[in-house]
Amino acid sequence: MDHRLVAWARSVKARQRHRLQGGGAALPPLWLFTDERRLPDPCPAVARLPRGLCGVVLRHDGDAGRAALGRRLAAICRQRRLVLVVAGDWRLAAALQAGLHLRGGRHLPGMPRAWPIVTSSAHDRVELRRAARAKADLVFLSPAFATASHPGAAALGPLRWSALAGRARFAVAALGGIDGGTVRRLGRGRCAGAGAIGALNQRT
Repeated sequence: MDHRLVAWARSVKARQRHRLQGGGAALPPLWLFTDERRLPDPCPAVARLPRGLCGVVLRHDGDAGRAALGRRLAAICRQRRLVLVVAGDWRLAAALQAGLHLRGGRHLPGMPRAWPIVTSSAHDRVELRRAARAKADLVFLSPAFATASHPGAAALGPLRWSALAGRARFAVAALGGIDGGTVRRLGRGRCAGAGAIGALNQRT
């Protein structure tokens, strides 16, 4: 586990708590994204996440055992006070009593209008606007930096990421190449959270 990233997340959560003293709740600032290739079994990594500080985005789209994996993750998340959201499948999310993760802010066929927690990915200004129309509570703008999940993909870089996030009127988190060093290169006060795979799967 990247302890510098965890420390950053704790500082973000402390600022959120200060802003929300009048009531309300904030989503966790640190999120583990599951990945079939890089993290085939995410359960051990999720079980090591700091209690009450993190969320988990269940992807594993091509995994035939996705529903069973979701049930295992949901149990771990309840035990450790973590937030679980399911990418692209509102029926599975409902079955797990989890939140929903949209891709590029795209509405899912048959999806109920009201949902307790909605997160979304976004890669540009168009998708940020679409996520806003979907009323996402938190939007992961990516790739902030070069990432092993998408080798060779063009990264936004800290300046463009911060510029796009700064225009948004909702909470924006960073995803793609995030660790305890890169996250601090993003605009202070503009980054409401961070998503990662490798940095949250280290055993140190």
